[in-house]
Amino acid sequence: MIEGMVAESLSVVALVAVLVCAVVRPFRLPEAVVAVPAAGLVVAAGAIPWAHVREEAGRLGPVIGFLAAILVLARLCADEGLFRACGAWTARWAADRPRRLLGSVFALASLITAVLSLDATVVLLTPVVFATAARMGVRPRPHVYAGAHLSNTASLLLPVSNLTNLLAFTATGLTFTRFALLMTLPWLAAIAVEYAVFRRFFAADLDAPAEGGTGVEGPVRLPRFALLTVAATLAGFAVASACGADPAWAAAAGALVMAVRALLIRRTSAVTLVRAAQLPFLAFVLALGVLVRAVLDNGLGGALDRVLPEGTSLPALLGTAAVAALLANLINNLPAALALVPLAAPSGPGAVLAVLLGVNIGPNLTYTGSLATLLWRRIAHQHEHAVGLREFTLLGLLTTPASLLLATVALWLALLV
Repeated sequence: MIEGMVAESLSVVALVAVLVCAVVRPFRLPEAVVAVPAAGLVVAAGAIPWAHVREEAGRLGPVIGFLAAILVLARLCADEGLFRACGAWTARWAADRPRRLLGSVFALASLITAVLSLDATVVLLTPVVFATAARMGVRPRPHVYAGAHLSNTASLLLPVSNLTNLLAFTATGLTFTRFALLMTLPWLAAIAVEYAVFRRFFAADLDAPAEGGTGVEGPVRLPRFALLTVAATLAGFAVASACGADPAWAAAAGALVMAVRALLIRRTSAVTLVRAAQLPFLAFVLALGVLVRAVLDNGLGGALDRVLPEGTSLPALLGTAAVAALLANLINNLPAALALVPLAAPSGPGAVLAVLLGVNIGPNLTYTGSLATLLWRRIAHQHEHAVGLREFTLLGLLTTPASLLLATVALWLALLV
């Protein structure tokens, strides 16, 4: 019994230490610098058996492979000028009208998040939004905050839109297309709530006249090769799913096509491609998975199982989404998904999708809810844009509960069809 208590305490302390370091990032060190040794310590102490370590590695392997491929693909698309072209399009469409620019950013961020994952929106689109707002001479706050919120909310649509979705996709037993069909209505509902609140919350910024801008950028070359490759990769996700293959293969094929072309025309190098894959972050994801499994094995799994509702009735779905959102804000959405997906799976795909609503929409409530939000905050600070805790939290309180409620009701209706 004492050994069990020690194992439980060690697992919890290690997980908390890793999450704190992921938020604070002391000396700007990669998250893996703490996570990998912590996972090794937990394994060496016997808090998790080797069989469970191998099982977790086998479960996360394809997910990590997909993530690496999609990160490389997004980086190469940026090098081709895809995001710059998107910024020029939004500026021309907005025509110096901030409210139209907000609508354009919402549409663009939602699409990029859904197709190229939330990391592309945070890392690659956010700087473009800053540059576009500066050229137009409009206040950047509403548009920059839109990128932060939509990197979470708009990641509901496809299995490939978020790392949490990839973790849950296999557990749902759904095809790629069926997953997308079930999540379309919740995706639209959540984005609509966000847009309505943003228009009111940032009314003063959106009504302020444009001043000091340099004008809309001239014609920008449309990167057709990048667009065609992304479209083919997206189609490949659906084909792979229908054939029983992992989406990682389609992502790898798309990244390989872009990488070979970029290398041939000397637009990139092998070192740059390896850096784009963010290997330290991939190691962090694997280590985090082992730590969460250790905590679940040593007591947390039973506690969560007792509070998680069973079934797919509307009250059960609402309860599941609420528990997932709360846990995401307490321990971050990635470990929350790792912990809750296996517990929700016996209740069917609807319950797993409700978990995704909670862990994807819920993080908009706090800074620490998702790694994407933390990364967005760092990028905002690099552009000398202050992000206030009070403003962020107030905006989260106005959007998150309503978005989660309507999205869950929309999921319930989609499951009835």
